[in-house]
Amino acid sequence: MSIPAGESADRSDRADRPITTISVDIEAAGPSPSGFALLSLGAVLVDESAASLPDGVAPHFYVELQPDRDGELPGAMAVGGFTLEGLRATGTPPAAAMRAFADWIDTVTPPGHRPVMVGFNAAFDWMFVADYFHRYLGTNPFGHSAIDVKAYYLGVTGSSWTATSMPFVAARYGLDISLTHNALDDARDQAALFRAVRDEAQARPRSEG
Repeated sequence: MSIPAGESADRSDRADRPITTISVDIEAAGPSPSGFALLSLGAVLVDESAASLPDGVAPHFYVELQPDRDGELPGAMAVGGFTLEGLRATGTPPAAAMRAFADWIDTVTPPGHRPVMVGFNAAFDWMFVADYFHRYLGTNPFGHSAIDVKAYYLGVTGSSWTATSMPFVAARYGLDISLTHNALDDARDQAALFRAVRDEAQARPRSEG
């Protein structure tokens, strides 16, 4: 496996560093950052209730971005309730938005910790987060890896891939979750799902061998 530009090949310090998990959700104008803009981004500390943060620092982050390309799919736009024209007028320029997000990540991640992105179907959200960080800042605070809640759930429960959809996972843990497609709301719901799966994993006896 090759090491992405800007990443250290020496991982000896990374393996022992505790992680700070951050749930991230995005809304976009289409399926890929190659032709469609990132429209909004929400993030929340997975363990926000236990976080000890400096005064004035919130355990969550939200921003709407000015679109930097013109591609759009009507279905994707309708889901989030955005228009490209509206965001051109009210959104934050992408470079400023990603700088603010990077600064927030740095502030909420304790010294010596490594921030790790958590997503529900992380493959989709990761595409946009990684692309925009590298496009506008030249680096990604999350490095080059993330935790996918669906895959984590699959490994913990032995479920089928079909049964990793949000309604099935939420029902298993008695969580009342309905996607609003507000990126911050959805990031909070993802965090709740991740905590539930993590609790189940930690409650199971560890096999030896």
